[in-house]
Amino acid sequence: MTQPPHTFGPDSLSRREMLRRCSLGFGSVALSSLLTKNSLHATASRPVGIPHFRPRAKHVIFAYMSGGVSHVDSFDPKPELKRRHGQPMPVPVKATMFNNNGNIMGSPWEAKPRGHSGTEMTDLFPHLAALADELAVIRSMTSKVNEHAQGNYVIHTGFPFVGHPSAGAWASYGLGSANENLPGFVVLQSGGAVVPHGGLGLYTSGYLPAQHQASILQVDRDPALSNIRPGERDDLQRRRLDFIRDCDLPFSTAAGDPQVEAAIRNYETAYRMQTAVPELCEITGESEATQRLYGMDSSDKYTAAYGRQCLVARRLIERGVRFVELSCLSNGIGLGGPGNPWDQHGKIKEGHGSMARQVDQPLAGLILDLKSRGLLEDTLIVFTGEFGRTPFSQGSDGRDHNPHGFSLWLAGGGVRGGSVLGATDELGYHAVEDPCTIYDLWATVLHLLGMDHEQLTYRFGGRDFRLTDVHGRVLRKILA
Repeated sequence: MTQPPHTFGPDSLSRREMLRRCSLGFGSVALSSLLTKNSLHATASRPVGIPHFRPRAKHVIFAYMSGGVSHVDSFDPKPELKRRHGQPMPVPVKATMFNNNGNIMGSPWEAKPRGHSGTEMTDLFPHLAALADELAVIRSMTSKVNEHAQGNYVIHTGFPFVGHPSAGAWASYGLGSANENLPGFVVLQSGGAVVPHGGLGLYTSGYLPAQHQASILQVDRDPALSNIRPGERDDLQRRRLDFIRDCDLPFSTAAGDPQVEAAIRNYETAYRMQTAVPELCEITGESEATQRLYGMDSSDKYTAAYGRQCLVARRLIERGVRFVELSCLSNGIGLGGPGNPWDQHGKIKEGHGSMARQVDQPLAGLILDLKSRGLLEDTLIVFTGEFGRTPFSQGSDGRDHNPHGFSLWLAGGGVRGGSVLGATDELGYHAVEDPCTIYDLWATVLHLLGMDHEQLTYRFGGRDFRLTDVHGRVLRKILA
């Protein structure tokens, strides 16, 4: 009788099948070793390889400002806007999202040089402005897209559509997590924060093994992670997981599918997270002074909620998590909705003012806390939105999307604090000096993590993919 494919009968063991099993079996051998590592049969999160060279940073905290922060009102102030306030734009205006374009609009926030470096910033972010000497500001970032969902995907994955791994998944895939009880990529939410436009695909592992996708933690809820709640007898749960493993392992061996191995890893990680996650989200052991530093005592509930994310982010990187992303809360101002709370097409002074109050003190507190604990030198903080905003008004008091030149900043982890890279024109409309792309940003982040962005690849669909696609250069001018 002819046996079905992928069975273990002698009739099916042709030379081709033998070669197939030999070529694909090493993952199962390694998995078996991991499963018998200790009494809990833990499948430790192992990196694909060691760093390509000595890293400057070990962790990344990605402060994502969904909706588009106005660079001309924050990190790239332009005095010319105030001098020409109300005048028509002197250069051709490219298509905007709504094409309801007005005249030049001066910033409602005052600007001045900050710190010993003299980096000019407005007072939109007073706490961060006081730390200007810690920030490496890029003023010439550009994007190819002008719409939120596409912009969010480009920033997160390097591609403007769903299906590609997020930057956090690439970091986890390349280096793994230093803590087998926690995933390598974590997204934090609080206060009702939601996923930006584009959905959960922003945090996906794409075609990478599934254990590298993000785990989303609601840091102010119990349970913080859906479906991860301790409660039943540990021995019964352990026996159940062992049964699942015993069923899955022969199939994994026969199929040679890395996604099956990834599923087994995820079961085991989820089991261990039942203890690890409640402990890391429990912050009552943090001093009152530390909680105040993050703004958790603020009368503004948005500041307090975002501060909790920042504090838990510090606790995560202390425990070895490779990549942590923070989520902004909606303040109900602007046209972007809850997924894009920085999207002020109107009432920019009110909307940006509220959003800045939400994140300013918590992020400054995060920098100060990391520095005081000796953690800032190997933790890289990245602050950006998907694009900037126009120097001219939309309606009377808003700004439309501007992908032609905008600002972001990095701190810690091997960057040169107090530095500025690139410039936009006198109106802040187009990048005119050292224009940068998102591929350059991620090439630089990977470089600081000790990885060559051209070597961190994954073969899928017959070609090698990477976070930086076929582009990217390391921005060495901002490196320490």
